Amino acid sequence: MPLWEGVYQILREAIVEGDLLPGEHLAEQQLAEELGVSRTPVREALRRLALEGFVVMVPRRGSYVAGLSLKDMNDVFELRMALEGLGAYLAAQRITPQELIAVRESQAQLEVAIAANDQNEVISADTRFHSLIYAASRNRRLIHIIGNLSDQIQGFRLKSLFAPGRLRDTAREHKRLIMALERRDGLVARRLAEEHVRQAEVSLLRSQEKMTGADERSNVSGRRVDSGGGAEQQETNGGESGII
Repeated sequence: MPLWEGVYQILREAIVEGDLLPGEHLAEQQLAEELGVSRTPVREALRRLALEGFVVMVPRRGSYVAGLSLKDMNDVFELRMALEGLGAYLAAQRITPQELIAVRESQAQLEVAIAANDQNEVISADTRFHSLIYAASRNRRLIHIIGNLSDQIQGFRLKSLFAPGRLRDTAREHKRLIMALERRDGLVARRLAEEHVRQAEVSLLRSQEKMTGADERSNVSGRRVDSGGGAEQQETNGGESGII
């Protein structure tokens, strides 16, 4: 493996796992010292990450971990919807009996994890469920593209998965998809996979809207409109700001 590729994998994993946060500066010299390499493989790794959308390279300023806006997220979900629909369509035609057993087992593990409120196992079982279906499509390029898109929105994806009520819906949607795969009904499998991604996005957007609304209420809290139409801080007796 080329040296730059090892650096690339380390940095990519750190970004996906949230160890490197959006907007964080990626100084070549510092990274080179931390990883025990020269700046050349670090530079090559950053270029690769920039091509994949994980890093933004700003002339004369350096490289930064890319952030994802809600518009970016929507774009990625649209792509995932199309690609995962195709993956399910192909899997319905190509999946083996052994792979179907593995898909059912991963679904059973997911349901056990949900009942036990084991978030780590929920993530593992859900990822395994989808990975098995991707693999059954027998299309390596499709698998690679979907994996890359999923990594780019890993933080969004986890927020979606654990939004209120979403786990229950996820389990139900998975079961319907399994039934379509068992019947080898590619058209239904495609529709169900697309709907699964669509509902994940809807759930995420709702949770984001609630968070935004809470932030806005927090910003408004403790301020009142005075007679001149301006806003001024009002302290309560307890020393905390409140709306009056």
